[in-house]
Amino acid sequence: MSLFDSTPNPASTPNRQAPLAERMRPASLDEYMGQQHLLAPGKPLRLAIEGDDATSMIFWGPPGTGKTTLAKIIAHVTQASFIEFSAVLSGIKEIKQVMIDAEKAAGFGSRTILFVDEIHRFNKAQQDAFLPYVERGTIRLIGATTENPSFEINAALLSRCRVYTLIALTEDQIVALLQRALHDPQRGLGQSGITATDEALATIASYSSGDARNALNALEVATKLAQGRGETTLTKPLAAEAMQRRVLLYDKKGEQHYDIISALHKSVRNSDPDAALYWLARMLEAGEDPMYVARRIVRMAVEDIGLAAPEALNLCLSARDAMHFLGQPEGGLALAQAVVYLALAPKSNAVYTAYAAVRADVEATAAEPVTLHLRNAPTKLMKSLDYGKDYQYAHDLEGRVADMQCLPTGLAHKRYYHPTNECREKLLAQRMEEIARIKSQKKA
Repeated sequence: MSLFDSTPNPASTPNRQAPLAERMRPASLDEYMGQQHLLAPGKPLRLAIEGDDATSMIFWGPPGTGKTTLAKIIAHVTQASFIEFSAVLSGIKEIKQVMIDAEKAAGFGSRTILFVDEIHRFNKAQQDAFLPYVERGTIRLIGATTENPSFEINAALLSRCRVYTLIALTEDQIVALLQRALHDPQRGLGQSGITATDEALATIASYSSGDARNALNALEVATKLAQGRGETTLTKPLAAEAMQRRVLLYDKKGEQHYDIISALHKSVRNSDPDAALYWLARMLEAGEDPMYVARRIVRMAVEDIGLAAPEALNLCLSARDAMHFLGQPEGGLALAQAVVYLALAPKSNAVYTAYAAVRADVEATAAEPVTLHLRNAPTKLMKSLDYGKDYQYAHDLEGRVADMQCLPTGLAHKRYYHPTNECREKLLAQRMEEIARIKSQKKA
C-alpha cells in the first residue's frame, strides 16, 4: 500500500456494479444522515471539521452508522490524502510503510488522514506504532470501533485522540435513506421503476436495527426479488422475505454482550418479568451461549433473591440442567421460566452484602487464630494444650443454643447478616431474634 495510491473522491459517482450501500454513500455533510448531536451547526465535530482541526479522533458506534463515510467526508473537506486500513487485514509491516510514506508526503506539504477500521482489533504493539506519528502530526488518525474505546484502545493512544460516540440511526432516518435510494437515478434505484409502500420501507427499517448498510442491502435484494417476479411495487411481505430475519446487533465478546446481560439482571432485580424475558430473548436469539445465560441466572438467584425465596436457587439449577439436556430452542423455555420466577420472587441481597462485608474484613484484619474452644482435640497433646476446652455442644443445651463466642476475638461484636422482612427471610429474622434472646437469658 502506498500513500500515493489514488483514493476515490466521495463526491464521484460509484461504479454501477458496486452494492447499493456503497453507491449511496453520502458525499458531503449535507447528505450525511444522523449524528446531529455531533454534526448539527455549532456542534463539536462540525466545528472541528469546518475549522480544519487536525486532532486525531476515534469514532465509536454500532455498525452502519457512517463511521467510514464520515472519515472520507472529513478527508475531502480538509483536502487531505485518505489512506484506509482494516485492522483485520493489516499488520505492523503495512503500518510502518504507510507511516514512512506519510512522513515523506508531509515534507512536501501534503496532509494525510489514516483511517483504521475496527481499530480495536489491533494489538498493543500495533496501536503503539501510531503514537510517534500522531504526536508529530505526520498523520491524522481516525479510528473506527464498535467496542468501548476505554477497554480496547491503549491509554496512551486514546489520550491523544478525541472520542466521538455515534448512535444507531432511528427508523425514520433509515426510511429517509431508503426513499433517497429509491428515487436517486444516478447512484440509486431511480431508473428501476420500482416503488415501495410505506409499510415495506418501515419493515426494512425496523428489521435493520439502525444499520444503514444493512437496510440498503435489504432494499437492493427486495428490488431484485420484485424484478425477478415482474412486480413494480415493494410490499411488506416482499421486504420481510428479503430481510429473512431481523438483524440483531450483538457481539458475544463485545460491549453488547455485557450491556444486554446487565439489562437482563437489572430487570430481574427490579421485578419486571416482561423486560427480563425480552432481554433473555435478545441474547438467545442472537446466538449467545445458553449455558452462559444459565450461569448468570443462577447468580441472580443467589445475589438478588437469596434466602427470601431459597427455592429459587434450585429452580435455576434445574433450568440450567434442562437447557443442557434439551438444548435450544426447547431449553430456552426453562430459562424463561426461571427468569420470570426470579423477577416475581421476593428480593433480598442480605447474604450477598453480608459475604461482601466478611470478605472485606478478611482482607483488612489480621488472620487471628481459631479460639481454643472451637478447635478439635483428636490427640492427647492437643487436649493438654486446651484444644476444645470449654466447648459447649449445642444439642445438649436448652434451646439448642450456647452462649459461646465463635468469631475471632477482634471481630467478636461484628454482625454481618441483616435479614430483610421479605417472605422466608422474615422468618429467619425472627429466628435470629429468638437466638439472641436465648443467649441473653443464659448470660443472666
